[in-house]
Amino acid sequence: MPAKGKHRRPKSSSLSRGLAVAGTGGAVLVLPVLGATAATAAPAGTAAKPAAAPKTYVVAAGDSLAKIAREHSVSGGWKKLYEDNRSALGDDPKLIHPGLKLTLGSPAAPAERADRSERDDTLTAKPAVAPAAKSYTDDLDGWIKESLDIMAQRGIPGTYEGIHRNVIRESSGNPLAINNWDSNAVAGTPSKGLLQVIAPTFDAYHVPGTSSDSFDPVANITAACNYAADRYGSIDNVNGAY
Repeated sequence: MPAKGKHRRPKSSSLSRGLAVAGTGGAVLVLPVLGATAATAAPAGTAAKPAAAPKTYVVAAGDSLAKIAREHSVSGGWKKLYEDNRSALGDDPKLIHPGLKLTLGSPAAPAERADRSERDDTLTAKPAVAPAAKSYTDDLDGWIKESLDIMAQRGIPGTYEGIHRNVIRESSGNPLAINNWDSNAVAGTPSKGLLQVIAPTFDAYHVPGTSSDSFDPVANITAACNYAADRYGSIDNVNGAY
């Protein structure tokens, strides 16, 4: 009788342990599960914060729209700042006065702040100071210059030379000069003042804002020049008795 040999049971490989037979004659391959990825829920979004209310700024002496926009990082720079406050600023962005309240818009992004380079010093606010009144010397030179400024405001033509030449001929520069011997004097209306104007002419051509006294140097000059402009086109065209 043949000797009985010992037969080792074949060792199952790790791969064969991963196989399973199911059903009749049908093999189903089951692969080992190498790993599983857990589904992770996306974090809930953070609720948007409400936009901050615009800030206000009170203009100080020496401020400019460019300076304010730069220091407060206003998005859009001084032009946007001007647009947002045009109703308060008016049509000229240079005229910003101390004490004026401005609304500041949203702040600019860092890159925008870095790129912005507003340096417009012409928009600097100046203290609201009334210009000083112009002064004139109390002599013929000052009287003529003051008269010329008034004439310019009223559209009355004339030059310094034209006025000076006629004053010297008529009165030698004496504001109290009076003619008591010519036909006007005989008629009861003597010529008076620097440019020897009779009372009816002075009253008819008196320039508002000047003295009503015909001996007043400025009032006398402006009235006489107003009359000369009406009759001769300008005091510059007068070279003799008029």
